[in-house]
Amino acid sequence: MTFKNILTVIGISVATAVGSVWGYGKYVQTQRAGTQEAGKVPVNYAGFFGNNNAAGPVDFSAAATAATPAVVHIKTRTKAKQVSNNLPRRSNPFGDFFGDDMFGDLFGNQQRVIPEQRASGSGVLISEDGYIVTNNHVIEGADEINITLPNRKSYKGTVIGTDPSSDLAVVKIEGHNFPYLVYGNSDDAKLGQWVLAIGYPLNLDVTVSAGIVSAKSRSIGINSRNGEVKNAVESFIQTDAAVNPGNSGGALINTNGELIGINSAIASGTGYYAGVSYAIPVNIVKKAVADIIKYGTVQRAYIGISYAPSEMSDEQKKEAGVKEGDGVYVLDVPEGGAAKIAGIKKGDFITKVNGVAVTTGPEMVEQVSRYKPGDKITITYTRDGKENTVNLTLKNKAGNADIVKNLSIIDRLGADFENVDSKTAKANEIAGGVVIKKIKEGALKQSRIQEGFIITAINGTTIKNVDDLKAALANIKGTVYLDGIYPGYTETYRYPVKIEEE
Repeated sequence: MTFKNILTVIGISVATAVGSVWGYGKYVQTQRAGTQEAGKVPVNYAGFFGNNNAAGPVDFSAAATAATPAVVHIKTRTKAKQVSNNLPRRSNPFGDFFGDDMFGDLFGNQQRVIPEQRASGSGVLISEDGYIVTNNHVIEGADEINITLPNRKSYKGTVIGTDPSSDLAVVKIEGHNFPYLVYGNSDDAKLGQWVLAIGYPLNLDVTVSAGIVSAKSRSIGINSRNGEVKNAVESFIQTDAAVNPGNSGGALINTNGELIGINSAIASGTGYYAGVSYAIPVNIVKKAVADIIKYGTVQRAYIGISYAPSEMSDEQKKEAGVKEGDGVYVLDVPEGGAAKIAGIKKGDFITKVNGVAVTTGPEMVEQVSRYKPGDKITITYTRDGKENTVNLTLKNKAGNADIVKNLSIIDRLGADFENVDSKTAKANEIAGGVVIKKIKEGALKQSRIQEGFIITAINGTTIKNVDDLKAALANIKGTVYLDGIYPGYTETYRYPVKIEEE
């Protein structure tokens, strides 16, 4: 056998051996696909084992004992209201003889009564002098608010201010040395972390339920109220702690007894607990509460962009020209806004707010909600694959950094009002009403309504005096309908008036 033949045999043998080993390796790999190799630790567990991170038994009793005295029961009462049917007013020929009550229903003056309504929810004491944070929807429209502490003592509650955009409200009770919850840090909340929900579900006494944080920065569209509330702030902590009607406004705490959220909503087809509940992060709550107490309303800051919501379908994204990328896609940058001045453009991806990474709109909104107009922050964004960081001065909705005042709806209507006198009421066959004496700057100036108009109903609610007017307008948003007459005319007129948000 020649040397060349020997080399050929050796080469074939080596190739056969290597091929056999490689083939066997591939065969074994297919047999073990999707299985885990004993002793091998994946990269996501780096630093986990051996550092006492494994879950152990948790005792909730200390946290529950510390927190429950500061969670209160809120009971509300809305008085019965007389509502007009808004039919054109016709003269009652028998009024001079028998009065309007006897034959009024036959001449288009029918009225009905909406019965008294009662409801209940929860709240959290946040200071020893009696400030309570709850949900706006718990106290919205209430004529009376009663606060009961776990020690059975009851107090009259006074609304300090509300913020429908974040569904928060601040109520005050008079007294001193109240128990209160210590603020925690909702940024520190982690997926899988144990939490406790405390409140008054189903009109029961104070109740504690346990669960874990199942998601963060959730947006479910509940604060938008079908478009009635603009600029809604939603970045909920999602938990599986049992929350039912009546828990709204109550506390979400960690195992240290610290407040990390205000329970606000549940996800359920029946209206009762079905495994998912939502809480407003305490870092949003702290800023909103401080503003409401100091200014009467939240000083909300804006970057000055519109962005692509994460729930957009592929079809909607294609239609809007939304590209794929990391961060929050900028759909538009209005003139005069902070972002425009800072040089941010449509098509950019915002990735950080003051150094905090954001991947969704709710995360970005949550970060911005912690600042007020006039604050300077940094925005990091990518454009054409290149990262940029700019300084930006936040503005309010009006495009400046001025303090926003808490104007009542009466103020926003922009007019002087006074009760109709008895002589005019009798001559025009009305039970009462409110006269528009002078129209100034405001919503009424944008309508067709004229000075001298007598308001007799608002959205169907009968108005007899200025107090009725204030009560009817107390919680109205959007467009309201003013019904009434002009003295000397028999027709009833209706005017739609759009009341802008502050």
